[in-house]
Amino acid sequence: MNALTLFGLFAVSAMLVFYALEKRGRWAILGFAAAALGSVYGFLQGAWPFGVVEAIWAVVALHRWWKAK
Repeated sequence: MNALTLFGLFAVSAMLVFYALEKRGRWAILGFAAAALGSVYGFLQGAWPFGVVEAIWAVVALHRWWKAK
């Protein structure tokens, strides 16, 4: 297992955890948006469509965080 694979595992796992915790508060929504490291992983491994979708998902999460009261 190389460093890029470990980074991807961490990024996707963090997204999953924060997604599961979103109903607990704004901090979890922000954590989910920050866990968009999955987008970086997608670009680094050469799967740019995955990277683009993850980046869009992060922007949507940031918007939801901004709107959450």
